[in-house]
Amino acid sequence: MSFSIAGKTAIVTGAANGIGLAIARHFVDQGANVMCADMDESKLAAEIGEVGKDDGSKIRYFAGDLRKKLTIANLLSATIDAFDGVDILINASRQVVPCDPTVAKDDRVEYLLEQNLMTSLRMTQQVSKWMLAHSKRDGNPNGPVGSIVNLSSIAARRTHPSMMAFSISSAAVDQMTRSMAVALAPHGIRVNAVAFGSVMSASLQDILAVHEEFREEIIDKTPLGRIASAREVAETVQYLASEGSGFMTGQILTVDGGRTLVDPVTTPAH
Repeated sequence: MSFSIAGKTAIVTGAANGIGLAIARHFVDQGANVMCADMDESKLAAEIGEVGKDDGSKIRYFAGDLRKKLTIANLLSATIDAFDGVDILINASRQVVPCDPTVAKDDRVEYLLEQNLMTSLRMTQQVSKWMLAHSKRDGNPNGPVGSIVNLSSIAARRTHPSMMAFSISSAAVDQMTRSMAVALAPHGIRVNAVAFGSVMSASLQDILAVHEEFREEIIDKTPLGRIASAREVAETVQYLASEGSGFMTGQILTVDGGRTLVDPVTTPAH
């Protein structure tokens, strides 16, 4: 079974930096067409540049607030105009925001549910609807129609007060993944997720810039003894997006260097 995604078209959200950008670049390297979506147009332009506007390029970008349904519809239309369809959706748009669970006016749980859960859910609903309407199974009723991969976190299964909002939104993404997997399975669309631990993402870089002492703490609590690269997450995402995982759906693959095997609740999961 091949892990190839060559010739496939993917939408990658949260693609202006960090893990989303790493996934987008990796997919292009593997021969896929990629539409990079993010709210930050200046970062998209800086990272993707003029190649993202070239009619012959395999990578394009779309800037907009994906919390809005109309923006999602416009993103889907732009992808179809550029590449004539969509085979893969990578919901990589996510934020990590600390909160104080004892403060009643702290609205960061609501904020992260909207940002991390609802954006991914609405993207999944609209893209899967298009996939179903335009599926081509070439005479094979069991052939693949599409693959959707969500980004989650081991924070969904760990407990740390300052991470409550992020943990709740991550747990919600996990359950949304399972529910959509069951709903879309009869139609040939698979839905899986990658739950990762300490990866050198844009958010972790920001945290380490302020709290350098966290670096050794994270490494010490990770059995493999290091922080993962964004590329390693991208390769796992490729596996789930490819036909090599064709009999997998509703699964949450953990990529954490063994962290959840030993991690005490006193250590934040960044």
